[in-house]
Amino acid sequence: MKKAIYPGSFDPVTYGHLDVIHRASTMFDELVVSVLNNKAKSPLFSAEERVKMLQEVTKDIGNIKITSFSGLLIDYAKEIDVHIAIRGLRAITDFEYELQIAQTNRKLSGGELDTVFLTTSLEYAYLSSSSVKEIASFGGDVSQCVPPFVMEKIYKRCQEING
Repeated sequence: MKKAIYPGSFDPVTYGHLDVIHRASTMFDELVVSVLNNKAKSPLFSAEERVKMLQEVTKDIGNIKITSFSGLLIDYAKEIDVHIAIRGLRAITDFEYELQIAQTNRKLSGGELDTVFLTTSLEYAYLSSSSVKEIASFGGDVSQCVPPFVMEKIYKRCQEING
């Protein structure tokens, strides 16, 4: 059984993330989509909220498991017996950053964790969670960026923050 992990912040999950999830789910028997709980950042949504959003927007995909983790990806991948990490690339600048992380993960894991890069479909190449949060914080339209369920959560959270 071939398993892979697609780690990320997913704060919030975008159509670009979903594009990678759908495509990766066809390549592997099981895809673990795992929310990084990074205590050094101040996310818009808690790890638990991000897990619930991902569960909702991927419920139609049978071979997906949604989890969360903190710490090093190599440790979590070893814990769940996964040897392939999925990373999405939007632009050449993403590649430079992701290549360094992939090489570091492979080295630190003793060659146990490889990375597969999927280029984002062109229609989503402009998307980032950061830009979605910024647009929403100013009341802009993010309907082309995230599923309706996620959009409602973003606007509600922005309203709570902005008063």
